[in-house]
Amino acid sequence: MSVSNSVNGTATADILNSPFLKAIVQQIRGQDSYGTFRNWSDDLLLKPFVVSKQKKREIPVEGDVEPMTLSRIMVFYRAVAARIEQETGLLSQVVVDLSHEGFGWALVFSGRLLLVVKTLRDVHRFGFDSLEKLSEEGEKLVQKGVELAKNYPEVSKI
Repeated sequence: MSVSNSVNGTATADILNSPFLKAIVQQIRGQDSYGTFRNWSDDLLLKPFVVSKQKKREIPVEGDVEPMTLSRIMVFYRAVAARIEQETGLLSQVVVDLSHEGFGWALVFSGRLLLVVKTLRDVHRFGFDSLEKLSEEGEKLVQKGVELAKNYPEVSKI
């Protein structure tokens, strides 16, 4: 069974079953206090995370970062933290510090241990080429965070 993704036509039911993409959808639905996204499909919720290279070139980097872009960044890193929690059982938190110009840091930590440290640049253009790339990048960060948590349990449990 194949699901059509209107962004690039490549989304399949298999990719929508990715644990990381499910975590993103869960974060979006969890933040939806007014039920706006209640009837939206998962692929429709994930659509704003897919930004083609051509579309990225069209997005200006001058001025303040769009609030919806900031929201997508927070959802992405909260999904990373949620997946690390699922894998390790450790409470993980997210801090994103961005300047109005679109530069800054994203940190995922547990206790005193930094599990994910990511420098952010040109966040005006935050997005991925496909849902597959989104899933890959998210899982890569999750696996690095899980590895650190397992290597330094005494620091992460404080």
